[in-house]
Amino acid sequence: MSVDLVALDLDGTLVGRDTRLSPRVRACVAAMLAQGTASCIVTGRMFRAAAPFVRELGLSVPTICYQGAWVVENESERRLLDRPIAADLVEEILDEFQAEDLHLQLYADDRYYCERNNRFAELYAALAGIAPVIAPLRETFAGRSATKAVIVSDPDVAAGVELRARRRFGERLYITRSYPEFVELLDPTVDKGSALQFVAERSGISMERVLAIGDSWNDLPMLERAGIGVAMGNAPAELRDRADAVVGRVDEDGVCDALERFVLR
Repeated sequence: MSVDLVALDLDGTLVGRDTRLSPRVRACVAAMLAQGTASCIVTGRMFRAAAPFVRELGLSVPTICYQGAWVVENESERRLLDRPIAADLVEEILDEFQAEDLHLQLYADDRYYCERNNRFAELYAALAGIAPVIAPLRETFAGRSATKAVIVSDPDVAAGVELRARRRFGERLYITRSYPEFVELLDPTVDKGSALQFVAERSGISMERVLAIGDSWNDLPMLERAGIGVAMGNAPAELRDRADAVVGRVDEDGVCDALERFVLR
């Protein structure tokens, strides 16, 4: 089967925690583009945090960010899709998580806000390459929607936070994990799979001719919708078990294994 579009997760797939593209990955993506296969980044990151990688790789297909809440044209930065969390649900998120000693971040207008700079804020900022806006969340988001909410904690705590969020919000929010430390809350219509289908259809490409590569729980919707869904070797077992193929780890340039197997001629 010919692949016309390759959807690439960013963190844990294209780059590890050092957030650097390896020379081999850059070369494989360049070879893919040179033969005429289109590609896009599909990430939980803010657009501003994904844009440097989009530019470095020379990608022209719109970028899917915020787990699919935004689809953005790379050059104009025009939003083609924008699905925020409604203001009343933002208030509920604050009610549920702000009272406890949990690090909550809310996002709007491609910025993210938190109330204090601690080790969790520093972890997130180091990965994103962007510092938070320190501000009182209730005042800043009074009557206001948010692109997404993230609770950052130690991985063992995050698992309990995820269960708690699912009990409180059920189907009213899309709840997922990217890094083990992050629990992400978004509008219930959002996920990487639906956003990828939006981009593919806009490009005139059927999902059967899409290859998606990812490494974490938030990537499952796009791996299941794509014609070929590939899990990185560093993905959790439940993702590897449900993928069509498994390749090397991010530190082994597993993306190149997938491209060489399914795309490069």
